[in-house]
Amino acid sequence: MLDLKPQCFSSDCPSRALFDEIADKWSAMVLAVLNDGPQRFNAIRRRLEGVTQKALTQSLRRLERNGLVSRQVISSSPVAVQYQITALGRTLQQPLRELHAWTLAMLPQVQEARQAFDRTSSGLSGGSLPSPSAESGASEQNERT
Repeated sequence: MLDLKPQCFSSDCPSRALFDEIADKWSAMVLAVLNDGPQRFNAIRRRLEGVTQKALTQSLRRLERNGLVSRQVISSSPVAVQYQITALGRTLQQPLRELHAWTLAMLPQVQEARQAFDRTSSGLSGGSLPSPSAESGASEQNERT
């Protein structure tokens, strides 16, 4: 088990902010797409079904700010922008590959757990589950009181 210091979970811990920026859905997928080599914005967007232009732009900016992706303006007509993974970004390849492999290997077990949870939780009011935002709001309220 990891030996984490309590401050790692404080809201002002720099490692927490970095983890959030690396581990969010689109950033991990952008890094996976860029493993294949430099890509233009629209090529990345086509590969990431469901990503909005705004979400992709924000993800690329965070990755660039953290030194994981570089941005190169190509002076052609029209001007194009190309992104590529940096040497620092490549250090995330193996951990992300392992995480992806885990999701594929454990997906059947996770699906079984979800189904079991849904069966036992169907007795909740109206048979619906509280939304994650409602749950977090309730837990935050409980922590304050």
